[in-house]
Amino acid sequence: MSGQARLAVCGWLATVAAATALLPLVRDASWLFQAALVLALVSALGAGLRRVPLPRGLTITAQLVLALLALTFLFVRESAVAGFIPGPDAFTRFGDLFAQGGQDVSEYVIPAPLTDGIRLMLVAGVLLIGLMMDVLAATYRTAAPAGLPLLALYSVASGLAGEDGGRWLWFLCAAAGYLLLLLAESRHRLVQWGQVFGAALPGGGPGARVRSASPVRTGRRIGFAALGFALLVPLALPALGTGLLTNDGEGGGGGPGDGNTVTAVNPLVELQNSLNQPENRTVLTYETDAEDVSGLYMRIVALDEFDGTSWRPSQRRITDVPSDRFPTPPGLSPGVDRETVTTRIAAADWYKQSWLPMPYPADEVNIDGRWRFEPIGRTLVGDQGQTTAGAQYEVRSLLVKPTAEQLANAPRAPMDIRREQTSVPDGLPAVVEETARTVTSTARNDYERAVALQDWFAVQGGFTYDTEVAAGSGSEAIARFLEQKEGFCVHFAFSMAAMARTLDIPARVAIGFTPGTSSSGGTREVGLQDAHAWPELYFQGVGWTRFEPTPSRGTTPEYAMPVLPDPGGSDEPDLPRPGTTDEPSTAPQAPEDACPPGVGGCENDADAAGSSDDGSFWKTAGTVALFVGLGLGGVLLVAALVLSPLLWRLTVRRRRTGGGPLTCWQEALDAGWDFGIPPDESDTPRQAAVRLAEAGRLSTPAAAALHRLADAVERALYAPRPAPPGPYAADVLAVRAGLRASASRWTRMRAVILPRSSVRVLWAASERGRALMDAHRAFWARVAVSLRARLSRG
Repeated sequence: MSGQARLAVCGWLATVAAATALLPLVRDASWLFQAALVLALVSALGAGLRRVPLPRGLTITAQLVLALLALTFLFVRESAVAGFIPGPDAFTRFGDLFAQGGQDVSEYVIPAPLTDGIRLMLVAGVLLIGLMMDVLAATYRTAAPAGLPLLALYSVASGLAGEDGGRWLWFLCAAAGYLLLLLAESRHRLVQWGQVFGAALPGGGPGARVRSASPVRTGRRIGFAALGFALLVPLALPALGTGLLTNDGEGGGGGPGDGNTVTAVNPLVELQNSLNQPENRTVLTYETDAEDVSGLYMRIVALDEFDGTSWRPSQRRITDVPSDRFPTPPGLSPGVDRETVTTRIAAADWYKQSWLPMPYPADEVNIDGRWRFEPIGRTLVGDQGQTTAGAQYEVRSLLVKPTAEQLANAPRAPMDIRREQTSVPDGLPAVVEETARTVTSTARNDYERAVALQDWFAVQGGFTYDTEVAAGSGSEAIARFLEQKEGFCVHFAFSMAAMARTLDIPARVAIGFTPGTSSSGGTREVGLQDAHAWPELYFQGVGWTRFEPTPSRGTTPEYAMPVLPDPGGSDEPDLPRPGTTDEPSTAPQAPEDACPPGVGGCENDADAAGSSDDGSFWKTAGTVALFVGLGLGGVLLVAALVLSPLLWRLTVRRRRTGGGPLTCWQEALDAGWDFGIPPDESDTPRQAAVRLAEAGRLSTPAAAALHRLADAVERALYAPRPAPPGPYAADVLAVRAGLRASASRWTRMRAVILPRSSVRVLWAASERGRALMDAHRAFWARVAVSLRARLSRG
């Protein structure tokens, strides 16, 4: 295998090895095989064209065309001409897929399902990085800068995967691929110099074998030593923060994604850690005028999307905080008893998160700072970095007191709420629904089913509360919990909500704190160990209603404790049924753009859908802009690396030709070097002129100009008087023009783009490094002498 082919193969291996860092982001790994196959075709095409050889620009263009054809065949063949030639329809389909991928990235949590949009983004991204690797390592033979695209790929994957990404393993893969590429490049350069000789073995005769320290083996040792250093130093120096092998994650809420939407990260990351803290560190202190605080849960956020991997909050529209009372809670009718309570809350200075803990449903909030209102969840979220640290605020909230009869007589929820809040993933194990139907087999309505599920978890099912169990939130974790019957509030809340959804009861999971404990001065304190998760089920006429399935945690609501009466004998008035004209409340209603599409209570779903689509557009535009920015950044990096020798030579030539005969003579010698005639430091100026004129096949005028320069240099060096001023710059230009006229096209191109004399930059840097080292050693030698002198005097 030739050296160039070896570089192409090693570049392909390095890219695929670094791309494995993206595997934890999605559930299916088939995309990696597609990316590896397409990249192999593109690399093979580049290796073949380089052997022809073609100009580098044409080689890169051909590789880009092949990559586009391959992507067209894989993803949009239905819209392409002959199945692989892209046309306008194909490019439109590409845009749709990228938009879908951007939307999927914003909606799914890791590991995400491998949708067509996400597959295209992964394959195209790896293909772009691989092409940059091939261009740098094989086309331009600069393997060292090729590590930057690999670093970008690994950094993006590691940042998205977070603490569950096994970052050290993916780092090893990426680093091993890069080292392999460097070794292949160094071997290719070494072979061009011929055989490596070393010292003869001791005692050997004339035919004894020669033992030499292989530069490849030495480079391998250095590479592995550097790799081990990068892995082990973060462990030895924990004070430096998070190292490569650490998995420090942060919980808490997320912040606004843009000015009009908010997407929260999963707040369950730290919930289990909070419950297991040895010290119940105070998070909130509050005073309230509520007579009974057992139902005063400090709610942070609701998780209303379940994709089979985890529960998480959906993307929401946010508005300015209403200056007066909040809109009426969704689904709450005037016939349900309620009490208005006022709570004054103070958050600890160290407690920093974006979502504001409040009793639900909040009716009015007075707080300073940059806060926005999320109408569906009825909560406040910090804007532009605003957090709860040290916040002091007052909340007026409703203490809703439905009766068992009202809940039992509740009509079915509106279709839009049932469509969104009863969906379960296709991969949900069948045991979840089977168990739910078995537990609720004797129930006559949704309320009785909800109470049956709550009592089964809290009392009858034989479950044990244990905070040491792994905090899984996906479908398999729910099935495992139902079998092992050990867990804490997360497992109870997730499982009851999932089982309720299988029974067509709208359900979600709330995250927050229980009411805490009494303190001196009439206040109450909420600590880390009061962190809690509980299910909320929707009943038309009452709204989102709390249940408490976790044993030994929180309090069971009063409406869920009585023996179920006969719904037919109830004296309570029936709740409003769908289709009636009764107005639920005279309170101000939420603005139209505050409602996301598909959620009950919105008067104009079309407007809400338009707003959501606008947010999706900007997310998609941001994703596309990111990829375009990475591509442009890579192109600019390659251009800077390729053009740096040219720019250096232009600068040096301008400076030299403006000087005297010595600098112009140096420029003439370097011009010959650029055209393949290296200088010989042992030559006199006259000998050097003769050799350069003969090797460069200079014309008579060019040779005369070169000899005039040599004569001026000799007079400047040896004559008692300096040489008179002359047209030295014109002579240098004449010599360079003569060299260019007699050189081949490839030699001329090489002299301009990659001049050989630019190696002087490396020589100068090496010389400066040696000078610094000599100065360093001299300094410490003087220090040692001074210390010895003082010790001898002492």
